Amino acid sequence: RVITFFRVDRGFVAQVAACSNGRRLKMNDEQKAVSEKTVRGEMSDLKHRRGTLSMARFDDPNSATSSFSILLGNAPHLDGKYAVFGEMISGDEALRAMELVETQKEGIFVKPKERIEILATYVVHPKNTGGASSAPAALVSSDGREGGTQCARELDECKARADSLAKEIHNIRSARLPGN
Repeated sequence: RVITFFRVDRGFVAQVAACSNGRRLKMNDEQKAVSEKTVRGEMSDLKHRRGTLSMARFDDPNSATSSFSILLGNAPHLDGKYAVFGEMISGDEALRAMELVETQKEGIFVKPKERIEILATYVVHPKNTGGASSAPAALVSSDGREGGTQCARELDECKARADSLAKEIHNIRSARLPGN
């Protein structure tokens, strides 16, 4: 099963179904364990507006798993009822593209006729309990300027992405190329 946006309701939400069944490639043990956890509802004063990431759930406020929504518009009726856990800082062009796909109404949901998939994910772990990067506190660029720990954190994140993609490419090659 692929992690897909099963719901795209223009001007409201794009919602991902719970990913406990994986994606095109089987999830590793860590991904599966994280995807099956139930999350306690952590309501706040944060507003549901375009680009907000919000936990999806059943009627029980403590029933959220890995299903979430990205808001495609402002939704004040969700404020204080659904947990906000993030906000997009870039990528609005992807939301606009999702809103352009043809949809169809199925029961209470507006679903895309075209499949919209999440192809890859990665998890970033802090290297120590202090939350700081494992890289040196100050980095020096080729022109002699010093950079702070932000650069080191970005480097750690890039390494995590690269490692995740390398594993995914290896798994795809192993599954699809003869002799592997």
